[in-house]
Amino acid sequence: MKLEPKILLDGLIFPEAPRWHDERLFFSDMLAGHVMTVDMDGNSEIVVEVPGQPSGMGWLPDGRMVVVSMTDRRLLRLDPDGLLVIADLRQLASFHCNDMVVDWQGRAYIGNFGFDLIAQQSFSPAEIVLVTPDGRSRVVAKDMAFPNGTVITPDGTLIIAETFAARLTAFDIEADGSLTNRREWARLEVAFPDGICLDAEGAIWFASPEGKSGVMRVCEGGQVTHHIKVSTKAYACMLGGPDGRTLFVLTAETISPGGASAKASGRIETVRVEIPGAGLP
Repeated sequence: MKLEPKILLDGLIFPEAPRWHDERLFFSDMLAGHVMTVDMDGNSEIVVEVPGQPSGMGWLPDGRMVVVSMTDRRLLRLDPDGLLVIADLRQLASFHCNDMVVDWQGRAYIGNFGFDLIAQQSFSPAEIVLVTPDGRSRVVAKDMAFPNGTVITPDGTLIIAETFAARLTAFDIEADGSLTNRREWARLEVAFPDGICLDAEGAIWFASPEGKSGVMRVCEGGQVTHHIKVSTKAYACMLGGPDGRTLFVLTAETISPGGASAKASGRIETVRVEIPGAGLP
């Protein structure tokens, strides 16, 4: 059966980092500086403004949201009276912070660009930084090829997209939050994984804006079982909805639509799939 995406929400600049939480899809309209939500009927709302460009987000055990502020390399927490800086990562992250995943203890694993992608600087490897709920931070992995979308499986394995290496990489999470036993989970043929999400069979959906573009489902070892094409470019995806079987696909024409006059080509599209989501985020 051919899977055809439907538009849930449009008029966005550059949507990224989708999370299904509290019966809504949370996401960052990165270049607009907003964390937003949309429900299954397409009703959207701005949750908070993040001037430093929001990216990955998650929730602490007490229910408070944390969000990456990209360009100033900070992790913020949304308290009742507004955003609070809980970690400044400028000494640990090589360049703009990016996506992240927050585990069940509230520990955040944050990737970064490694270099100035928009200015087309030469490639430089990046780090994964661990931030605990009390704001302590340290590097837990190095030499990452543009660490991007990240998931944690129910058994405690962290899997991260290394976009510029065209692979998904796995780590074991130790009791103190350290990452060990680094290994290749899947190598991808002519696809460059950006945002990812996990399903209940242990397969990963990943968005690929370049190369073989669209959204694909891959099993450990690299077998691709599904490929969904979109009209522009897919940058992120998330399984959610009331039964966990709605695949939300975040799309846009380009990663660099151009400042305040940016073209609002960003969309959230949906596809119904058979296997529900699992793990984190």
